Amino acid sequence: MTNSQTAFPSALPSRALGWLVTLALARLLLHCATNWQYGFHRDELGLLDDARYLDLGYVSYPPFTPVLARVALILFGPSLVGVRFFAALAQSIAMVFTGLMARELGGQRWAQIVAALAAAVSPMAVCMGTMLQYIALDYLWWVLAAYGVIRLLRSENPRWWLMIGGALGLGMMTKYTMIFFIAGIVAGVVLTPARRYLKSPWLWAGAALSLVIFLPNVIWQIQHDFISLTFLNHIHERDVEIGRTDGFFVQQLFVSVNLFTLPLWLAGLYFYYRTPAGRRYRALGWMFLVPLLLFFLAKGRFYYMAPAYPMLFAAGAVLWERWLVRRGKRAARAGRVATWGALAAGAAFSAITMMPIAPINSAGWRLTSKIHDNFTEQIGWPELAATVSGIYHALPEAERPRTAILAGNYGEAGGINLYGRPQGLPEVISGTNTYWWRGYGAEPPEVVILVGFSRASAERFANEVELAGQITNPYGVRNEETKDHSDIFLCRGFKKSWPEFWKGFQRFG
Repeated sequence: MTNSQTAFPSALPSRALGWLVTLALARLLLHCATNWQYGFHRDELGLLDDARYLDLGYVSYPPFTPVLARVALILFGPSLVGVRFFAALAQSIAMVFTGLMARELGGQRWAQIVAALAAAVSPMAVCMGTMLQYIALDYLWWVLAAYGVIRLLRSENPRWWLMIGGALGLGMMTKYTMIFFIAGIVAGVVLTPARRYLKSPWLWAGAALSLVIFLPNVIWQIQHDFISLTFLNHIHERDVEIGRTDGFFVQQLFVSVNLFTLPLWLAGLYFYYRTPAGRRYRALGWMFLVPLLLFFLAKGRFYYMAPAYPMLFAAGAVLWERWLVRRGKRAARAGRVATWGALAAGAAFSAITMMPIAPINSAGWRLTSKIHDNFTEQIGWPELAATVSGIYHALPEAERPRTAILAGNYGEAGGINLYGRPQGLPEVISGTNTYWWRGYGAEPPEVVILVGFSRASAERFANEVELAGQITNPYGVRNEETKDHSDIFLCRGFKKSWPEFWKGFQRFG
């Protein structure tokens, strides 16, 4: 027998599944109890609009998340808690599988629970449970793929490649950055004894399954000239220009995970690379380091790495548990108390900064607004729709059928559509992302209500420009709409024909 085999117990420890499921359900209920606050985020509003036009692809993301948003709308309607339910559920499931990864690595119940809680209290994981965005589902697919790799390496049953391939395929149908994790898995296979699986038909069956799942979106991209690559290049250039990719490694410590769990994931990396028990699982170390390096070199956003940490928490919890077992009772008890204290502190930090629990304009609200803009960008959408509705219905009745509402970004378009549709507003048009592909309607508009543009832009667009309203909200919250382009214009007499204008109006955001 090899050292890697003898260093590892032959029988799996008892499962803490009951505890894991209970904790995951508690987390799910906590999100459901708090996700009703504020309003939809601009990203959610654009997503909900895309969900009304199901397709095999969209400019800014693959189709899985819009399909799930459509399911949420069918089940729950435009309810904040209902729409966000699947995001919270995905994080809760990921929490359970993080604990199960610890079990597969030899962790007893304590290690399984610690691993699950460490993943759950990470700021990005908490944030992902508060809004329906593709990153919440992307997180789950990374965790499931990592779990599949651990099961594969422990059992040496190559059929686990089917689970891995399925998770990777769903990941590619959710967020294209899954390709970086795939690169990590390839490196983990090639650079470790797991390379023997290159001769296994099950590996190639898993790869084929992944491709079959992803193929519909590939076909859509071919039909649309790989527009998503153009979108991603544009967004990346913008991110680099405005400094959004700065501080990649620092943000790993504070947002992707938090300082309170830093020792645990570092211990996990040590486990994979330096311990006899972890030698069998060294591929997991490469599955972390390769995406980390690639994201850094490519100047990716810091939170792209967030889904890679659960597999480190699992290993770190196992190593920490074993270290405590070898100590005396007093030292072990102190270590466990310190662990619970660190997890509690991490949970408090993440809850205060990432959960929608602070009253608007309170001290807690002001604190979160200094850290991120997730909550400020959820304010004012019903009021925007009401303002636009007032402008539209004040027009002469004969003009309304020839009037269009042109929005500058997907948040404005989605918000006006969601809240303005019951008020009789026409479908909003926009040049942003997939909205541009839907066009400006069967007939060219003769009057336009222009939302989200400067006066200079309005005057380049039309000969007659009239200030018709202002974007405000009852809380006085300053966000993109109220700060950057709060004027709403009524425009007539366009300087270009609509086909000519629309051809050059494509925007990415």
